[in-house]
Amino acid sequence: MKKGTLIIISMLLILMTGCSLEPPEWAKSNKSGNLDNMKIGLSISTLNNPFFVSLKDGVMAEANKQGLKVIVIDAQNDSAKQSNDVEDLMQQGVNALLINPVDSSAISTVVQTANSLDIPVIALDRSSDKGEIKALVASDNVKGGTMAAEYIIEQLGKGAKVIELEGSPGASATRERGKGFHEVADTQLDVIAKQSADFDRTKGLTVMENLLQGNRGVQAVFAHNDEMALGAIEAIQSSGKKIPVIGFDGNEDALKSIQAGKLTATVAQQPELIGELSVQAAKDVLEGKTVESLIAAPLKLVVKE
Repeated sequence: MKKGTLIIISMLLILMTGCSLEPPEWAKSNKSGNLDNMKIGLSISTLNNPFFVSLKDGVMAEANKQGLKVIVIDAQNDSAKQSNDVEDLMQQGVNALLINPVDSSAISTVVQTANSLDIPVIALDRSSDKGEIKALVASDNVKGGTMAAEYIIEQLGKGAKVIELEGSPGASATRERGKGFHEVADTQLDVIAKQSADFDRTKGLTVMENLLQGNRGVQAVFAHNDEMALGAIEAIQSSGKKIPVIGFDGNEDALKSIQAGKLTATVAQQPELIGELSVQAAKDVLEGKTVESLIAAPLKLVVKE
């Protein structure tokens, strides 16, 4: 069952209000508060990124602890695939959805379909531009971007020339991390170039190689995630330069790179905790409890010890 069919069914369910007909079992929400046999659908933007693997692991650990079944689907960084995946999860009769969007705009339609079917949606790390999200479980991305800019100023002083590697253009994390960074950088740093590398290590390498060619005076790099930062380091090392790079996420590869003296710093999230908190939020919603619209996981700046 794909998008068109689900939308038609959701409209029919609305029209049937007040009639004796009932929606199919898979489209009924859980109102009893009984969590026996509850199924949660988890749609991850990509499992080709260690951060999101850790996030998934946090979900699975907490779900096992709570006795909840989880169906996991990898969107492979394809927003169209993710929309189809979520539609399939709804057809399988999940009682709640945990969604880590590839694109915050593209996911909006299926979130709205879930709303019409009374299936609660919890967003992880990135939100949806439209539709009702019961809770967004994420780090304070704006604050994290600010932390990165402030660290660069602390290390290099005001006016330092910086290159910014941006995440996927449609992701809320890209907008928020960039917003926090520029709240400080626009007045205290000189951002001489910025370009998307889609949160990808290989693209981070390629984009950084190109940016180094035209921006020889760069003094620091801020990447919206660690994967791009690690790619940027490869490009910088190949060029023979020594330029500090600050990433974002705190994944295992980044932490090892910091201790090896390669990556300068990372704004570390706690992906396992984000996963755990999202399951707890879903459980509370299914039990009829009210949850906070934003559930924040703490951030910390990690540098070499």
